[in-house]
Amino acid sequence: VVIDVGHGGNDPGKIGVDNVKEKDVNLQIALCLKAQLRARGVKVILTREGDVCLATNGATNKKVSDMHNRVSLINASGADYMISIHQNSYPEAEISGPQVFYYGSSEMSKKLAEAIQAQLIVDLQPPKEREIKTGNDLYILKNSQCPGVIVECGFLSNPTECENLQNPQYQQAVAAAIARAICKL
Repeated sequence: VVIDVGHGGNDPGKIGVDNVKEKDVNLQIALCLKAQLRARGVKVILTREGDVCLATNGATNKKVSDMHNRVSLINASGADYMISIHQNSYPEAEISGPQVFYYGSSEMSKKLAEAIQAQLIVDLQPPKEREIKTGNDLYILKNSQCPGVIVECGFLSNPTECENLQNPQYQQAVAAAIARAICKL
């Protein structure tokens, strides 16, 4: 399994209600997920293990270079699955809940998305039960050769969820749900 840790370095991702950076929450949850999967005997590769941007030095467009390098790493890994960890944001603060995105034409990605979404709902019992969605325009899903999903673990724009997403126990619970779902497939 390749865990793509969204954003990093000069790219903070979304900024939460209390100025928490998405890149930091992504890394914490990804490190928890790595430990959960390894404990289950799964080989794991992370796209980043620190606060770094994966863009090639001297790249004129760092975001594009970062995305190209992530996809190259994922495709070179030979992994069975790719899980990209992210946090969501929305102008209305009451919007909440984890949501999984997948590439529409990949049946295995859809199965993976369904399994993870269902397990997140069972384990986290969010007030709003979201459904999986296609992310056919999302570069990482469109260009990764293995089945993959983007897991938006919650909304940094929701004060309660933002607080939860920074809590190590909650991060472990999110990671455990994702790991359980992967290992059921």
